[in-house]
Amino acid sequence: MAKMPKAPKTYDDFVRRFPKLAAGWDALTAAGADGPLDEVTVRLVKLAIALGGLRVGATRSGMRKAFAAGATTEQIDQVLALAASTIGLPATVAVYSWVRDLYPKR
Repeated sequence: MAKMPKAPKTYDDFVRRFPKLAAGWDALTAAGADGPLDEVTVRLVKLAIALGGLRVGATRSGMRKAFAAGATTEQIDQVLALAASTIGLPATVAVYSWVRDLYPKR
């Protein structure tokens, strides 16, 4: 598994405050990762779910984790393009505004 980006301080604070919830979250994460999809595909699927749910934090986290797992900008671009026909162009433009600063410098 690729080295994932460091979690935000707020997440670390939450985990310390609610360790049982963190343990449950870890179990859900592990169960979801158990399957035939490679890590990059898992990260792209999770990113797509975050986009579809219009979840700002999950989308930004998903972008960072997808890149850390080795996803390319072209793969991320395709996920964003695919989102347009499902969540609509205005929502996709909004999502893009949340993540465009996370792209590597071109």
